[in-house]
Amino acid sequence: MTGLLAFVESPVQLLNVLEWAHAQSAAADPSGPGLPGVPGRPGSALPHHATAPPPCAPPGAGSLGPAGAPSVVPTRSAPAERTPTPGGAEVPAAALTIVVLSPNDPMSRGQLRRMAQLARDDGFSVRWQEARDGRGSLPRTLRDLAPLLRAAERVIVGDPFSRYVQLLLTLFAPKHLTVVDDGTATMEYAAQLARGERLVRWHRRGSGGPRELVLAPVSAAARRKLAPTRRRTVEIFTSLPVDPPPGTVVTANTFAWTRARFGPPRLTRGADLVGTSLVETGVVDPDRYARAVADLAGDHGATRYFAHRRESTEKLHRIAVETGLEIVRPDLPLELIARRGPIGRTVVSFPSTVVHTLPLALAGTGVKVAVCEIAPEWLRENASPRAQGFLAGVAGTAAFEVDRLTTSSSQRLEFG
Repeated sequence: MTGLLAFVESPVQLLNVLEWAHAQSAAADPSGPGLPGVPGRPGSALPHHATAPPPCAPPGAGSLGPAGAPSVVPTRSAPAERTPTPGGAEVPAAALTIVVLSPNDPMSRGQLRRMAQLARDDGFSVRWQEARDGRGSLPRTLRDLAPLLRAAERVIVGDPFSRYVQLLLTLFAPKHLTVVDDGTATMEYAAQLARGERLVRWHRRGSGGPRELVLAPVSAAARRKLAPTRRRTVEIFTSLPVDPPPGTVVTANTFAWTRARFGPPRLTRGADLVGTSLVETGVVDPDRYARAVADLAGDHGATRYFAHRRESTEKLHRIAVETGLEIVRPDLPLELIARRGPIGRTVVSFPSTVVHTLPLALAGTGVKVAVCEIAPEWLRENASPRAQGFLAGVAGTAAFEVDRLTTSSSQRLEFG
């Protein structure tokens, strides 16, 4: 049986691996209604009420109350799916092994555990690998994963910029490689691959210091392993607008699995704001960001702020105090939270992947998505020189039905 192996380090990566598997099954049986292998099944929705989490679930989605303890929404199990091998033959879903290279961030770990359970509910084998738990974790991880890597015909990765993934691909180069979305990084990966450049995250400035110099040989080798050759195919599975680098195949991610599994959502009358970690990554000034959030909330009557999993508690507390917004820390990727509902009739986001993914996940629901562009004066002095152009590109290439928001010199935000 052909080996299918996926490495994920974030909840969105795992979601998009499930979307890839669903798309493969749909391609193998395009006439089948509902979910592949489950004739006539309309897809289940998560219940809207909150309840106690299952034993494996971390603190999850919900409003941050006085004690800071959010509520959690349970998931329903779903029957197993089937996914085809690279050759097109349909095999049990267990043929795809998903390895979670667990991060240290508690919010990311929590969302990953919930996504891992959804994958297991669909019949996939999920292996939780503590890849960053101190000295010795790297050699132990390499030793544990070596047999899987040697047997894998196709490897699916969500973050080609990950040093862990780069090292694994350098040691074990697969015959077939699929890159799924991990945010807007896919756009930069495709562009750098096409230009033959080394792989560097768009928000990083300069060489990155001694650590980057030490890891430069790994990065250079990985760049070759992440490129197509006569012996290796490379597929980019994405919901983002990318130009296919020479020799690659770009497959559209339409979020069909998400739409089949969840919703349609109940809509609220107000608007919801989607947060970003641009402050935490050192790109945007925190004071400018806080003022922009307050203006957006006032202009659109927003009542809730969906926090990015990497946003700091201090920043979120400031936003809650200064704006009165209800802070929501989702326990699943926002595409699933929005599809489950309830969700505002208007969703406003700063430049991020969700301005591309939410219109797909919420297709046919009547929800309007808007993107607020980042003004140049919002950027920190030490932000990467590429930051403004990249963020403008993310906003400018959003789906046609996404409204653009611009800023004036008075910092008021209006429809452009």
